[in-house]
Amino acid sequence: MERGATARPRDRFDDVPTDLARVGAHRAPARRGRGLATFGWAALATGVLVGAGVLGLSVIERGVATTGDGGTTSSAASAAAPAATIDPDASVVVLNATKTSGLAASAAAAAKSDGWKVASTANADTQGVKVSTVYYGDKASQGAALGLAKSLGIGRTQQSDRFDVKGRTRLTVVLGSDFTASS
Repeated sequence: MERGATARPRDRFDDVPTDLARVGAHRAPARRGRGLATFGWAALATGVLVGAGVLGLSVIERGVATTGDGGTTSSAASAAAPAATIDPDASVVVLNATKTSGLAASAAAAAKSDGWKVASTANADTQGVKVSTVYYGDKASQGAALGLAKSLGIGRTQQSDRFDVKGRTRLTVVLGSDFTASS
């Protein structure tokens, strides 16, 4: 006994059962499998979040694929659009974004017969485009883009710098699955 401590008589609280295996104050032994249940819930929550993320990204990707590169879309019916014209100085590039062979060459021949200067034809880097579009770089080229779209029977034009060549007026036609060679 320590010095100055008084001796007290033992009572029922001094007797702790040996099979209780107490750790710290008032703690009961941990139940078996509790860590496994926590891990299971965490894995389930992670799976749900990853699944929702994948689903959300596929919806976003589908939306981007149908609208092209996300730019603004205008059509010949737009009230503020300039008149459709043929610009002999505009360089036209025709890209086939379908699996149909020779579609770009057919469109280029149709454009040339209407007075357009077709610089080149090629396959696009993707083949899943559904809607044909004539892209133009600056607002001043919108009338020419509308004229080219009219010549080819394409109902959509879009301003985009994706196909721009600095210092040149360039119109780029991306042919989708809606385009037919007889357009």
